[in-house]
Amino acid sequence: MRIILDTDPGIDDALAILFIAAQEDMEIVAVGSVHGNVPAPTAADNALRVLDLAGLTEVPVAVGAARPLAQDLGTSEIVHGDDGLGGQAGPPSARKPVTISAAEQIVRLARENPGELTLLALGPLTNVALALLLEPRLPHLLKAVMVLGGALAVPGNVTPNAEANIWHDPEAADLVLGAGFENLTLTSLDVTETARADDAWLSALAEVPTHRAQFATGLLKHYTAFYTRMCGYRTCTIHDPLAAVLLQDPSLAEYREAVVSVELRGTHTRGQLISDCRAIADDTGIKSQAAQGRKPVRAVVSVDTKAFLSRLFEALK
Repeated sequence: MRIILDTDPGIDDALAILFIAAQEDMEIVAVGSVHGNVPAPTAADNALRVLDLAGLTEVPVAVGAARPLAQDLGTSEIVHGDDGLGGQAGPPSARKPVTISAAEQIVRLARENPGELTLLALGPLTNVALALLLEPRLPHLLKAVMVLGGALAVPGNVTPNAEANIWHDPEAADLVLGAGFENLTLTSLDVTETARADDAWLSALAEVPTHRAQFATGLLKHYTAFYTRMCGYRTCTIHDPLAAVLLQDPSLAEYREAVVSVELRGTHTRGQLISDCRAIADDTGIKSQAAQGRKPVRAVVSVDTKAFLSRLFEALK
């Protein structure tokens, strides 16, 4: 599987990169950074650092969108630390980002490799939306898309209704979800909030002496402290690696199809995902709501958390 990674590292984004790097059947072709957990230039620097650590020193990194399409920039250093990597960023990579933008990189690679590349989007969808504006055929050029974001039947984590990746750029998310991708999977808070590492998992990882495991443990200290303050016990939610694991092995989850759009105007609901699972009767019988415009996406509704955490642990070792 050949992957274009769009990401905003970010602690759990870094863990997702490390997971993919450990898989023989997954290849990161290119990385694009986006605003979200940190500003896009910081995210690009962090992506280079993590790729270097993983031995992927030839993977190009492009700096992506500096801000959302239609609102002010917001970032999440309170969760990920001032450097985005929980204070563990260390010295910068000797490498520099490529000169084209992340959106241009997506378009170029998709045109050069039609039907061959999978897009894994772990941050706000600004770069993907811009790529769609540059290349309307993108839904037919990519093999598949995995989006991490949203909350369908659970509360949001930035507002009562909105999840961070969607909230950081609702217009971009709505454009992407309505673009007509043939094979788009949505991994939302509905399942990532069940994918929590507990004290035993975190302690076991800390005991692994490898450089990769110790780096991951360092990343998770700040992240775990944030979640522990919220929850009252030692834990953290590992969002981004779950999308990467399910991209490799979809059989670990159950799914349902739904037409999904994003609320853009509600005073209290901006960034909320609206999931329409209705069927509409007409003169020819029963048609799904997709027939009225948008194609359905495949939404993850449950996951084998134990298997996910086991696979992530093995990769981080």
